[in-house]
Amino acid sequence: MIEYAAVRIVLALVAVFPALSVFFAKLLDALVPRLRRIAIHNLTMAGLANPPRIAGGVFQSIARLIATFARLPRLTPQNISELIRYDGLDNFLNPLSRGKGVLVATAHLGNWELSAFAHAWMTAPMHIVVRPLDNPQIDALVERYRALSGNHIIQKKDAARGILRALKSGEAVGILIDQNTTLDQGVFIDFFGKKACAGTAFAKLAHHSGAAVVPGFALWSSEEERYILRFYPEIPMTGDVAEDTQRIHAQLESVIREHPDQWLWIHRRWKTRPPGEPPLY
Repeated sequence: MIEYAAVRIVLALVAVFPALSVFFAKLLDALVPRLRRIAIHNLTMAGLANPPRIAGGVFQSIARLIATFARLPRLTPQNISELIRYDGLDNFLNPLSRGKGVLVATAHLGNWELSAFAHAWMTAPMHIVVRPLDNPQIDALVERYRALSGNHIIQKKDAARGILRALKSGEAVGILIDQNTTLDQGVFIDFFGKKACAGTAFAKLAHHSGAAVVPGFALWSSEEERYILRFYPEIPMTGDVAEDTQRIHAQLESVIREHPDQWLWIHRRWKTRPPGEPPLY
């Protein structure tokens, strides 16, 4: 109850005073110092320059996420363009027109909550796969916000059935692909020069359904002071699960390298190791 009340207070305050999102992101940084430590450790392993600066940018990105999420109930089809615009929409629409559906490969990069939310109004609602949050009250609140623009929620616990049903109807499904997974659910791929265990379900669903795989991310533009929902060219599937999973993550890595401070480096992405390798965290 206390956790839920705190979230409600934060969202209510930020909805009225968006600048407070910076304070709350800094508060998160101060109260949970391990997040910054994990980010700097990940950035150092990835070989990126100036990890402390990028880690600071990650918390700035989190502040923008908080500010945007708090604003979702006030957004409309008429004012959504103040926050986001498209780039490369044809990369999504052309595969969709084939009628076998589109699997949107997205990640905790930029503003993943706004991307699907805005797409529902700017083009059409889609299906989004989510993992329930540990607190059921917060989870219900977040799901209500996510569905305000008409998107359909697919719970991760029985996702395969819902995803295949949507794809069979020629619709789009957005899935976050960038989290660490266990050996029984993934394969090892090269990700920033390190072996990372990536889930294979995404590639298997693409093979089974014949759906197109299209990367898409809502990336912050400091020049425009709004997000750009950018769809990248379709990634052809070979039918080989390991190879196709690597292809998808190679594209993700490329985009993260262009916008390193917009990816959630605070996640222990390289936790699962090949048998015999020592832990990295």
